[in-house]
Amino acid sequence: MTQRTAAEGYTTGPWSLEDLVPAGTGPETERIFDDVAAAAAAVELKRSTLVAEIEETTFVEILALVEKLAHAAQRLDGYAILRFFADTGDSDTLALRARAEKTLAAARNRTVFFELWWKVLDGANARRLLAVAGDNAYYLEKLRSFTPYTLSEAEEKVVNIKNVHGLDGLVTLYMMITNSFTYDFPVDGKTKTLTRSGLMDYTRDAAAERRAAAYRALLGAYEARSGELAQIYQCTAGNWGDENVDLRGAPSAISVRNLDNDLPDDVVQTLLETCQDNAGLYQRFFRLKAQWLGLPKLRRFDLFAPLERVGAEVPFAEGVDLVLSAFRAFSPGMARLAQRVLDEGHLDSSLRPRKRGGGMSWDALPGMTPWVLVNYGDRADDVGTLAHELGHAVHAMMAANHSVLTFSPSLPMAETASNFATLLLLDALLRRADSNERRSLLARYVGDSYFTILRQAFSVLFEQQAHRMVAEGATSDALSAAYMENLRSQFGDSVEVDDAFRHEWLSLPHFFTTPFYDYAYAFGLLLVLSLYERYRAEGATFIPKYLKILAYGGSRAPIAVLDEAGFDVRRREFWQGGFDVLAGMVDELESPA
Repeated sequence: MTQRTAAEGYTTGPWSLEDLVPAGTGPETERIFDDVAAAAAAVELKRSTLVAEIEETTFVEILALVEKLAHAAQRLDGYAILRFFADTGDSDTLALRARAEKTLAAARNRTVFFELWWKVLDGANARRLLAVAGDNAYYLEKLRSFTPYTLSEAEEKVVNIKNVHGLDGLVTLYMMITNSFTYDFPVDGKTKTLTRSGLMDYTRDAAAERRAAAYRALLGAYEARSGELAQIYQCTAGNWGDENVDLRGAPSAISVRNLDNDLPDDVVQTLLETCQDNAGLYQRFFRLKAQWLGLPKLRRFDLFAPLERVGAEVPFAEGVDLVLSAFRAFSPGMARLAQRVLDEGHLDSSLRPRKRGGGMSWDALPGMTPWVLVNYGDRADDVGTLAHELGHAVHAMMAANHSVLTFSPSLPMAETASNFATLLLLDALLRRADSNERRSLLARYVGDSYFTILRQAFSVLFEQQAHRMVAEGATSDALSAAYMENLRSQFGDSVEVDDAFRHEWLSLPHFFTTPFYDYAYAFGLLLVLSLYERYRAEGATFIPKYLKILAYGGSRAPIAVLDEAGFDVRRREFWQGGFDVLAGMVDELESPA
């Protein structure tokens, strides 16, 4: 476990789940299952009271029981997920996760009548009851937005039951297969067996041949299992369309995600179109990077190629200090919240086989410190990932005063604090950099922003196409060809795309686990670039305004929160403003040293 005091110096290690469940087995674990069942039974007993003329006091009592069930379910689900992410191949953990999913589906089936009753309740009585719902009002308003796409109670129960051993099982299978991959990679005459995170270090290597070899090793593993993985995707994407478009009647596959994010379809489409229109900005940057590297054209293998070895090795303790110092300079309270994650042993930072790749933050429960996962390998980029994920954690803790039903922000708003945190880190590093370091830092940030904005937007554009193709019976080869065309449209003639990347789409977990998730990244970073410009203009007076945005959590609609802050995301000009900030960075990079 990560050491818990700053005075002793932080070291990498796994997290502890003791604050969530004191013991991994035995009565404490059984109790979290019992709590879910008991909370569901308590809600179920109130079914007969759900009539249009229900008394406000009775409704408030039922809503408190629904909240208690959500609390118990979140605890059980989180415990199962966090154990799985720490070791995706452990048989006991897999059994626990399967049991948790079955228990949660059963609880949902026993209580789905509440949501169905609320969704069809007449407007006058709904408004009457919303007035007494307190912090849970937005949760109820959001439920009613799904009314046109809701099935009968019997049908909803069938969906819940079949997903446990159907869709959810397929997603688990995908995670098991891909997280078990290891890569035998030659380094200095010796063969190392690497995890994905370890392998990806070599995509940043100074040697072009090693960068290409690392990507070929990664993509080769997915190509070798492409038949199974593509079949899983066709089933998961097909299920998404069958259920949400054909049965529920959603306008399109992406509309379901937009509803869940409480964003109008046209706002999301405007975001995606603006990203498409700005592909040339990144093509301009890639041509510039090719010049710096002395290449006639950048290859897709070279996007992470280093310019100089600025901060090449950053030990974990130093990385923690950099992040917390950057947070502290903006808001000491923000730094204290981030430090709680480390001091309470809620950070899993070490590299090891079967651990989930990448980074994540789990919001836990209101008032409880989130759990954060990173794969820290002493790279400069790992510091940015740490800042990003701790930003997520700060966001959750800022919203701790809300109900369990309303404290977690929607996906696009959830990327606000994380992206702002990485900008705070960049600013701190730029302040102490010389001119050469400044160029490297800016170049790294612009390059990383490609992966956060343009790649994610184009990923969603591919998903829209892929879902249509799956509905029409397309083959996996046709999907791979469509993905290659998507890459070529991003890069134009600025980057050479090797045929090995035709299978890259199979390596992107969100396509399988959370369709259309990825535009949240573009939304979040472009929003944050505008927020940061406001901070530069207003200085310290901006800080409470920003913290207020975080404090809303998921208790208000995203557009309502942003309207209050003075940002109109309905307008193309708003999104273009974020690209204009990035264009200014590219302008500086193009200027003579």
